Amino acid sequence: MKKIFPVILCGGQGSRLWPLSRPSYPKQYLKIDHQNSKTFLQETAKRFNFKNVFTPPLIICNEEHRFLVAEQMREINTKPLSILLEPFGRDTLPAIAISAFKLSEEADDPLIIILPSDHIIKNNKKFIEIILKTAEYADQGNIITFGVNPEYPEAGYGYIQSENKLNYEVCKPEKISRFIEKPNLNLANKLILDKKFSWNSGIFFFKTSVFLKELEEKCPEIFDICKKSISNKIIDLDFERITKDLFSNCPSISIDKGIMEKTNLGLVVPLNIGWSDAGNWQSLWEISKKDDQNNFISGNVITDKVKNCYLRSEERLLVGIGIENLIIVETNDAILISNKENSQDVKNIFKKMVDDGNKEAKTHKKVYRPWGSYTSIVNGEKWQVKRIIVNPGESLSLQKHFHRTEHWIVVSGIAKVEIEGKKNILTKNQSTYIPKESKHRLSNPGEETLIVIEVQSGEYLGEDDILRFEDNYGRDK
Repeated sequence: MKKIFPVILCGGQGSRLWPLSRPSYPKQYLKIDHQNSKTFLQETAKRFNFKNVFTPPLIICNEEHRFLVAEQMREINTKPLSILLEPFGRDTLPAIAISAFKLSEEADDPLIIILPSDHIIKNNKKFIEIILKTAEYADQGNIITFGVNPEYPEAGYGYIQSENKLNYEVCKPEKISRFIEKPNLNLANKLILDKKFSWNSGIFFFKTSVFLKELEEKCPEIFDICKKSISNKIIDLDFERITKDLFSNCPSISIDKGIMEKTNLGLVVPLNIGWSDAGNWQSLWEISKKDDQNNFISGNVITDKVKNCYLRSEERLLVGIGIENLIIVETNDAILISNKENSQDVKNIFKKMVDDGNKEAKTHKKVYRPWGSYTSIVNGEKWQVKRIIVNPGESLSLQKHFHRTEHWIVVSGIAKVEIEGKKNILTKNQSTYIPKESKHRLSNPGEETLIVIEVQSGEYLGEDDILRFEDNYGRDK
């Protein structure tokens, strides 16, 4: 059998898992819990670590997260076939189309399996077996999706109706009758009583030529734009950047609406592998390991008379007394408290915060960069203090600011400092001052992590007050 090409979709904000998941650092790049060393994305990539069956994954992500993807793949010793960069999200169909055009350059009509990057699969061995059994149906010209046995009435999932009842004990595909978008709870209660309905896993399997032919017939505009966009891609370090001007005209639509609801080639394969999209705190609690009081507890948490709760502390001590059926999630700048039954409503609060311009909606205090990270510690009207972490051998850009001065104090490691062409080495407890409009750069020439406290002072302290002259990571702002 010819090899199967995994495509991992890394778009999406994961807004229903706020405050942990935010646009600056979405769900797919998070670790599932403190006991798991792998992120959602890393778990997805490692599922297909069978070189005799699968190629290395092709990953498509937002250009803002490109270094997160590259670093997380490096951590698990995985070299992707390619990392494609979308200048903006356009839902799943354009992302899949871009990937299909790209892979048609790599092989002769390859089989492609499309995978969300942020789902949980407990029985990976069985999942791989089902994919291999299903490959013949995809190779025969069908577009396969996978339906999960609905265990409870979930209003956060889409549903698939098959022509016949699904048998989850055997890998037998059934023709698709229709798709239902996320239903209300009343409808979901009715759907789970009918064995023809399954949860839509968002996983698809097809032959490239079959998908592209359907795309050209059903969505010709997307076909043309995506074909031109990938033909004019730009190589940027380890990434392939999709042409922004062309891709900006692409409509936003899911593969469900654009292809699956219109095609006659759709088959649904029953999937019984411990699947969850972990799309909200309630569903994450459902699949998590709990204590004898039915609580999931992660981080620095103390409880007394607590039942059926999801309690997660990222930094501070979290104490719960005499509570039930609550979701409590603590980060260094926000705390979420919700009844489990209302966890779907987090997305509505997220939207309201975005509309109100609340900065905690989109970004964490800790911001990741290709050279390391920085954390906002405290700030005032015209000053702020940050902790800067620079990884060994990495360097910030050669830059200057027009509205602020900076003080750097080294608290750990060795710093190489360049100011207006003059270079110095600083060690623990040493400091330097960068005047406004001075061309400067901070580097870590050592083998240990460099930690610097930065004190900024000025009329304007925004991150966009920067002019880059040189950058090792291809950033222009």
